[in-house]
Amino acid sequence: MKVGVVTFPGSLDDRDAARAVRAVGGEPVSLWHGDADLRGVDAVILPGGFSYGDYLRCGAIARFAPVMDQLVPAAQGGLPVLGICNGFQVLTESHLLPGALIRNDHRKFNCVDTTLRVENAQTSWTSDFEPGQEITIVLKNGEGGYVADERTLDELEGEGRVVFRYVVPEGGRNPNGSYRDIAGITNERGNVVGLMPHPEHCVEEGFGPSLDGLPFFTSILKQVVNS
Repeated sequence: MKVGVVTFPGSLDDRDAARAVRAVGGEPVSLWHGDADLRGVDAVILPGGFSYGDYLRCGAIARFAPVMDQLVPAAQGGLPVLGICNGFQVLTESHLLPGALIRNDHRKFNCVDTTLRVENAQTSWTSDFEPGQEITIVLKNGEGGYVADERTLDELEGEGRVVFRYVVPEGGRNPNGSYRDIAGITNERGNVVGLMPHPEHCVEEGFGPSLDGLPFFTSILKQVVNS
């Protein structure tokens, strides 16, 4: 399995994503933002970071990178794509996923371990989870509040396209003000997934709060092998 990991100017978790792919037996393939070539990969990860310095809006410039000219139609055609944090922002700016990510409602940068509930275990990236499973994943962002209009939110809920939700203690609040506690979503086909927390930081003993990030990468490995 070859998984492309895109590097934009300002990406800082591309190597971590590549390491996670390698940890499950996949082959990471480096994709440069300026090259309109996906190099025959089986899936793509848009990593976390600050693409193009987060100028204008997070992900707003990255959507126009030459590599995205190839990635957008490929994703629309079924290529599995995972957008993590800044990668999620790029997916919404590219209109591969609906809604937008805005500044955290408390106006502070998050760097916390967060509990998520798996709402959809049928996507390309979540099939090794169980529905309702609670996992612990690292969260680090300044603009992680997921927002959309009520019609879009209702569609996401009704079509089962909310993939992850923040687990919020009674009387508490989610870490960034995301509407309906949404931490991650998918497209209608289930091949494109975006989330704010960082599963690539939860794949090795002694690094991160858990190994709960591994099923993201084993899920895509099994899909590619079985397809």
